[in-house]
Amino acid sequence: MESEQRIGMGAEAVIESTEYLGHRAVLKRRPRKDYRHPELDARLRSGRTRNEVRIIREARCAGVRTPVVYDVDVAEGSITMEYVEGERVREIIESEPGRIPDICRMIGETMAKMHNAGICHGDLTTSNMILTASGELCILDFSMGSTRCDVEGKGVDIHLLERAFTSSHSRATEAFGMVMDAYMRNADGAKEIARRVEDIKGRARYT
Repeated sequence: MESEQRIGMGAEAVIESTEYLGHRAVLKRRPRKDYRHPELDARLRSGRTRNEVRIIREARCAGVRTPVVYDVDVAEGSITMEYVEGERVREIIESEPGRIPDICRMIGETMAKMHNAGICHGDLTTSNMILTASGELCILDFSMGSTRCDVEGKGVDIHLLERAFTSSHSRATEAFGMVMDAYMRNADGAKEIARRVEDIKGRARYT
């Protein structure tokens, strides 16, 4: 592995560009938090790293395109994975309206695949999606994800994605409707999940 260059930073992780066995790669690491007790910090970082890798693996088994994991260092809380070449979905929706129907259909179908496999992403936004050069929709960042996801978790996933559309895209209503059309055609128990989404929206209005 060669030297890293920071390309992003979240609440708990730093994202760096690197190389792995001659391949362009991404290193995601969870730095130590000095405000936490060292033993607790180590357990949290290692547990969250294991969980993320497990969810990525299960999503791939369900037919969802995710980055390939090259290496995991549980003790350091780091994952080395494929650098996914392609276009950020957020930018496609904002700048290329002619491509919106196809990309939104892909989002809905992919979300249905995850939910049918009992996987919730936990932070679905169009910034966490890449359309690859080969035309696949790749889902990034499963750090907030979970497996054995119930109807409530699936509803929260959809609600978060709708909020992301509303805040990020001028064509939000039309585009998100296309996402949901594809989702409803492909998701198991879609009607029950859609009812739960409306219930979650109602709760959100009164909190």
